[in-house]
Amino acid sequence: MRILVIADIHANWPALSAIQEPFDVCLFVGDLVDYATQPGPCVDWVRKNASITVRGNHDHAVAQRIPVKKENGLHRLAAATRPLHWQLLNPLQMKFLTRLPVTRRVTLDEKRFYLVHATPRDPFDEYLRDDKEAWSQRLNGIEADFVLVGHTHLPFCLELENTTVINPGSVGQPRDGDPRCSYAIIENGRVELRRVEYDIDATLKHMWQSGVDQETLALAEVVLKNGGHVR
Repeated sequence: MRILVIADIHANWPALSAIQEPFDVCLFVGDLVDYATQPGPCVDWVRKNASITVRGNHDHAVAQRIPVKKENGLHRLAAATRPLHWQLLNPLQMKFLTRLPVTRRVTLDEKRFYLVHATPRDPFDEYLRDDKEAWSQRLNGIEADFVLVGHTHLPFCLELENTTVINPGSVGQPRDGDPRCSYAIIENGRVELRRVEYDIDATLKHMWQSGVDQETLALAEVVLKNGGHVR
């Protein structure tokens, strides 16, 4: 079985559509929306193609119509795009976001998978990188062969004693210095972190056409073209 693992799409349709991997099952680990301006096609793709999905913090905020309280740094991108999402998403797409579960468990090819956007202790907000000791503590009581997470936008594959923690990185807004779309493939128990180039200018053009202001658009260009590094 060939499993595609994706996370943190953030309404970046040119990035998501650049993934042309064949797969038997797609697992999505949260954050379909905010930051870019094509949430509809991204939601529709996940509804059609992802077998198992979980809710990210941005999915929750958009679904519950929570306004952005901060407007510094990346919060500025969310503040500029979230009101657009409320206009662009149709009732069926919004309902999909509201019904996303916070965690999921599934068994595939006799392997147990546990999906959560951030960490089991804090499914929406805790940022945890590839720290073995910290993950061992967070996974106490979680029985799974693979734990799939997102949220940090930083790809890693961490081998613990009985569990492999995989963060596929971000499809739509990588933050590890590499601007290419990031995802993971699991096949026969083997994990590969992969990258693919996409048309960043197409994403920025759509943001401009959607009415995103020039200052926010300039920030988005720096973030997307520098792989999350704001210079």
